[in-house]
Amino acid sequence: QVQLVESGGGLVQAGGSLRVSCAASGSIFSIIQMGWYRQAPGKQRDLVALITSVGSTSYADSVKGRFTISRDSATVYLQMNSLKPEDTAVYYCNAVWGATPRNSWGQGTQVTVSS
Repeated sequence: QVQLVESGGGLVQAGGSLRVSCAASGSIFSIIQMGWYRQAPGKQRDLVALITSVGSTSYADSVKGRFTISRDSATVYLQMNSLKPEDTAVYYCNAVWGATPRNSWGQGTQVTVSS
């Protein structure tokens, strides 16, 4: 099993920066990929950024050039710059792990960007 705990959300003004973190525990050696998703009220949960076990990254078009995903051992970070009100959402950490890939999710952390 892999457990995930997010931290670092909060309130920031438009144009500001914020970093959210996700600490993984448990079978971290079996993690294939980690990522960040977000869900705004009344909307579906969408992919924001992914990072694989070998360090390859990918981003949603809406955050390219503004957000950076990185990983340090069992912790994954999402550095968010030039934040916009439309970035307001609950941000969830995800891990794909195991020989027959399974998903784990964190509890979510609220990010609110005021205009």
